[in-house]
Amino acid sequence: MSSLSRLFAAIVTLSLIGLACATSGSATSGSSSVEEVPNENTPTERPQIQFQKITAPEGFSVLLPGQPEAQRGKVAIPGGEVQTASWAVNDITGVLYSISTLDYPEKVVSAHPAAAFFNEGKAGLVGKLNGTVKSEEDITLQGYPGKSLTISSDSGEVRAQNFLVGPRLYTLLVLYNPSIGAPQADQFFSSLELINPPPSISPAPKGSAAAADGGTPAGDAGTPAGDAGTTPGTPATDAGTPAGDAGTRR
Repeated sequence: MSSLSRLFAAIVTLSLIGLACATSGSATSGSSSVEEVPNENTPTERPQIQFQKITAPEGFSVLLPGQPEAQRGKVAIPGGEVQTASWAVNDITGVLYSISTLDYPEKVVSAHPAAAFFNEGKAGLVGKLNGTVKSEEDITLQGYPGKSLTISSDSGEVRAQNFLVGPRLYTLLVLYNPSIGAPQADQFFSSLELINPPPSISPAPKGSAAAADGGTPAGDAGTPAGDAGTTPGTPATDAGTPAGDAGTRR
C-alpha cells in the first residue's frame, strides 16, 4: 500500500472513530445501488476512468471510480450516539476518494452553528497532516451550509467539502500526489446529490436546556469536523476542497 493510501486509510478510520472518543461500535458493511456513468472530460494523457453512480440509504447519490462497500458503525458521545457511514475507493492512477456521513443527535446540532463543525474539522485535518491550508471558502449544497478546503502537506494534498444537512454531516475527500494532481476531483465533488433531505435544524435559544445539553462538537463523537469531515474529534472532518471548487454548488 502506498504512503498516500495508508494516510488516506488512517484519515477515513479516524473520521469514523474519532480521536477524542475511546468508545466506538463495530462497523458493519452495507449495500448501495450502483449505476455506471460515462466519464467525461478526462485528459487524454491519463488512463480512462469509469465513474459509477452510488446511491445510498443515507440520503445521497455520488459518482465514484469504483464500487466501495459501505462501512457503518456508531460512536457513543456525551449527547447520545453518532451513526457513521463511509465509502472509500482509489482509482487506477492512485487518487483516493471518500465520502462519509455522521448522524448526530439533533440537540448536539442545535447547540452549535455549522461553522463550529467545519472549523474543528479543518483544525483536526491540518494537525493530523501537519499541513497548511492553501485555500478555503464557504459553499452551499441545495441550500445547506458547507465548507471547502485544500490542505497541502509532505504526505500529499487533500481537497475536501463538508455539508451540514439537518443532523447529518457529509464529508467528501480526495487525497492525491500534487505532482500528479486529481483532474477528476471536480467530477466527484459536483456529483453529490441529496435525496429527500431533512429541514435545517434551528439553533436552540441561548441558556435553554437543549443548548446546555448539546456539549461541544469536538467533545462529541470525536468532534464533528475534526475528521476530514467525518466523525468529530478526528482530523480531516473539515477538509474541503480548494477554494477553486468553492462557491455555491447548487
